[in-house]
Amino acid sequence: MNQAPFSATCVVVEEEVSFSLEQLAQASGADAEQVIVLVQEGVLTPSGSGPQDWQFQGPSLRRARQALRLARDFELGLPGVALMMDLLDEIEALRVRLRQAGLR
Repeated sequence: MNQAPFSATCVVVEEEVSFSLEQLAQASGADAEQVIVLVQEGVLTPSGSGPQDWQFQGPSLRRARQALRLARDFELGLPGVALMMDLLDEIEALRVRLRQAGLR
């Protein structure tokens, strides 16, 4: 059985790094409109008063990539992705609580 070689790309982004709207869009492989919708749906939370001066912290890149991957893999619109991201956040919060309680 022939298997294709495994290839992975990893990018380490410091928490202190910040991105403008255009920089985050480019780094995540999205267009600016998709990033704007992710903000409107609550998936991303930039600082700043509007798209022209938004600043996204380093973890936003991982979150944007995850949201876009979910949209592609599950053929979801961005509102559906926002719901999935909320559920994944809730699961992670519950796991943290279990660990803190010594139950996991």
